[in-house]
Parts: sequence; structure tokens; C-alpha cells
Amino acid sequence: MGQNTGLIWYNLSSTTMKADIHPVVFTDAQVVCSSCGNTFVTTSTKQKINVEVCSNCHPFYTGEHKFIDTQGKVERFKQKQQVAEKMKETLIARKAKKKTNVDENIPKTLKELLSEI
Repeated sequence: MGQNTGLIWYNLSSTTMKADIHPVVFTDAQVVCSSCGNTFVTTSTKQKINVEVCSNCHPFYTGEHKFIDTQGKVERFKQKQQVAEKMKETLIARKAKKKTNVDENIPKTLKELLSEI
């Protein structure tokens, strides 16, 4: 015991935990899968948990290779792509219109004015 081992010993019996800082633990937390509708009970700090994929429908656990589209993500992505394409076309049209307007508003040079006479 005479050697310094670098360890700090605490007297755990005299320390107390802080009150009212620990989360409430639900031993009957309900987990619901949005893909297959499977439900099961677990322990958590939330009373209800919604998951996109569970072990009953995940391809790793089932061995099946299937495409899982939760909440229409593919359709939303396609819609965003269509909107982006329309915006690109309108920007190109705006730039072309702006370029023609700029060409019309340029004052004539002295040489051009003299050539008209």
C-alpha cells in the first residue's frame, strides 16, 4: 500500500446521486414499424417509438433483397428533380430575355449615327 499507484479512491457510501435529473424509464415502451406494421415492447426513455424498418422486414435479417420506399421518398425526389428542371428552363429564358433587352438599350455610337444619315 506504500506505493503510489495513481488511483483515486472514492468513498461511494458517502456520495449521493442528484435528485430529479435522471430520465423516466418506461419498461413497456411500444415500438411500431412503419414498413410492415410490426409492434413489440422494449425499455426506453420514450413511451412510443416509430421506426422505418424493423428486424422483421429489414433485408439483412430476412435475406430478401427488396426496395423499401418509406413515406414516398422516391416520388418526392422525382418531384424535386422536375421542379429543378423547370427552374433551370425559366432561368435560361430569363437570361436570354435580359440579354436581348440589354442589346436594345445600348445607345448608338457616333459612327452608327453618322452612317444612318
